[in-house]
Amino acid sequence: MSKVEELLKNSEGLEDQEKVEFLANFISKQNVLWLANAVKALEDKFGVKAQAVAVAAPGASAPAEKEVKEEKTSFDVILKSLKTADAKLNVIKSVRAITNLGLKESKDLVEKLPQTVKTAIAQDEANKIKDELEKSGAVVELK
Repeated sequence: MSKVEELLKNSEGLEDQEKVEFLANFISKQNVLWLANAVKALEDKFGVKAQAVAVAAPGASAPAEKEVKEEKTSFDVILKSLKTADAKLNVIKSVRAITNLGLKESKDLVEKLPQTVKTAIAQDEANKIKDELEKSGAVVELK
């Protein structure tokens, strides 16, 4: 039995990670000429061509790479304006129901627009509040 056959037989009981670790250690101890010959042999055996990979300088980004945007998890509901002057009473009622403010506080909030109605709430709740305020005659923005 040749040494290569013996190595192959002994490697049969190793886990994949152990094989990778062995191979990495073995390759790291070889000289450049041996590595060049090994690459050539692998190219011939598997019918592939090894190519160098360009590495970007630190801090540089590839042009095709898009910025990763964080998905917003909390929203502020902002009452921007009233659609009509007649909508004021209905908007005050909606603001009262949403915020649990008293009548005077709700009226003051609606009369001094733009105002934040709710802060740091989940998207579903923010959308429900927005819909309710828009139905009562308000122009609403989520931030």
